[in-house]
Amino acid sequence: MSPAGAEQPPRLLVAETFGVEQPTFQGEGPSCGVPALFIRLSRCNLTCSWCDTPYTWDWARFDPHAESSRQTVRELLEWARSSDVELVVITGGEPLIQQQPLAVLVRGLLDGDKRVEFETNGTIAPGPDLLVEGVRFNVSPKLANSGVAESKRLAPTALVAFAASGRAVFKFVARTEADLEEIAGLADRYGLAPIWVMPEGTTPQELIATTRVLADAVAARRWNLAQRLHVMAFAELRGR
Repeated sequence: MSPAGAEQPPRLLVAETFGVEQPTFQGEGPSCGVPALFIRLSRCNLTCSWCDTPYTWDWARFDPHAESSRQTVRELLEWARSSDVELVVITGGEPLIQQQPLAVLVRGLLDGDKRVEFETNGTIAPGPDLLVEGVRFNVSPKLANSGVAESKRLAPTALVAFAASGRAVFKFVARTEADLEEIAGLADRYGLAPIWVMPEGTTPQELIATTRVLADAVAARRWNLAQRLHVMAFAELRGR
């Protein structure tokens, strides 16, 4: 036990880490297909109906004590530095909920010659300690199909901050052309660019079908289209 008044080491509430013991890669966005390590943080400020990581927040279905643990920044740095993989993806849940200890983690990762990508829902603006060389943000504002009220899933100040940072791309998982119309409205309203669209689906067959629905319309808008490669490769396997 630490002496009374002693400063505690920074800790993060972690759902899982993967990519060291069994190699994997980034499955979405501009770095799709690049070898990557993943630090998945626990807890989220949204409750999307189709969420593929409900074990980070849905305590009606999952036990938070079984699904998360507090890990020190030092432990996470040692784990990441044990691999020569350069890219570290920090995801969730919503990672920016834990922004203060994250700044310490990011600084250590960069000092260890890693580069960092955040996967975030875009409701919490990053502080200056995260807006540094070597850090990028894959921002995924949620659409109406998430089942979350617009007042909760869209944070205009945060979206504008991401757009102005020069360190963000905006990626959306879509199923229909109506989804693309909604994305276009958000892009115009908040100045979001560049846009990446990925087809929705939990199986390779669904992804192929949705890709064919969306491809022409995405191309016509001059947006980027990318597959959800982790679903194509690993289906619904956790930790891949």
